[in-house]
This record gives sequence, C-alpha cells and structure tokens, in this order.
Amino acid sequence: MNRFCQSCGMPLSQDPKHGGTHSNGSRSGAYCSYCYANGEFTDPGISAQNMQYSCFEKLQEKGLWRPLAWLLTRNVPRLKRWKDPEAARQVMH
Repeated sequence: MNRFCQSCGMPLSQDPKHGGTHSNGSRSGAYCSYCYANGEFTDPGISAQNMQYSCFEKLQEKGLWRPLAWLLTRNVPRLKRWKDPEAARQVMH
C-alpha cells in the first residue's frame, strides 16, 4: 500500500474517507478520495502541472508558508499517475 496518493501526493492517512474507491466499492490503495472515486479519476483531463498548482494553492489556502507548499507539491509530476499513465489506467488495488 502507498503512503501517498499517486495522483496528488496527499498522505493517505489524511484522507477523511480513507482512500478512493474502485467501481466495486473496494478501497484503492493508491489514490485518495479526492482524486479517485467509483473506479474513475475525479478529474480525468487535468494535467500533472495543473494538479501540482491546484495542490499548491490548496495548501496555501490552509495557511502553509509558500516555500513549504512548494516543497510538498514539487514531486506531483513524478507520481505514478503522471509518470506512467498507462499503469495508472490499470489502477492498483
């Protein structure tokens, strides 16, 4: 099981719903509930850069210091969804 969402980088332990869901209702061990629900990505057309920026903005809205928000989001493009899109389509259980 992953410690971080493989789409946005959020610690899965911080997900209020304890992870995204597959189409059969089982929990995803790879993606958070904000990124993945009912067997599909919640925003299938978003790019890695737009995801990174969106996460950066959310962290700043929560009051994180700008350099820390950048530090926490800098690896988004390297996560499985973005690094290997074909493998991401075959979502990990």
